[in-house]
Amino acid sequence: QVQLVESGGGSVQVGGSLTLTCVASGDIVASYCLGWIREAPGKEREGVAAHFTTGADTYYADSVKGRFTISRDNTKNTVYLQMNTLKPEDSAMYYCAEKRGLCGTWWWKALEYSNWGQGTQVTVS
Repeated sequence: QVQLVESGGGSVQVGGSLTLTCVASGDIVASYCLGWIREAPGKEREGVAAHFTTGADTYYADSVKGRFTISRDNTKNTVYLQMNTLKPEDSAMYYCAEKRGLCGTWWWKALEYSNWGQGTQVTVS
């Protein structure tokens, strides 16, 4: 089992930036899809970005394209989500989650992910 621990959330003004960090530990396989999934009150969980750890495949939701960037440091088993030009609608609990294998067409669906971190709260006002 891989353990995922997120950090970096907080409160920020509209237009501000935050960088979320997800550190993986434990039974890490060489290649997997790691996604950032968010859940706002009263809304379903939605994928905002995903990245296949040993390739160049990167995915973004339309709502965050051009504002969010997912990146990794394999030497640290860490994936980052740089969030710029934040909007109130970006407010949510953000989770990093693991999906074995490629990210695939359905990378944005929360049900595709089998292993989740505890989440980190982002509030934009």
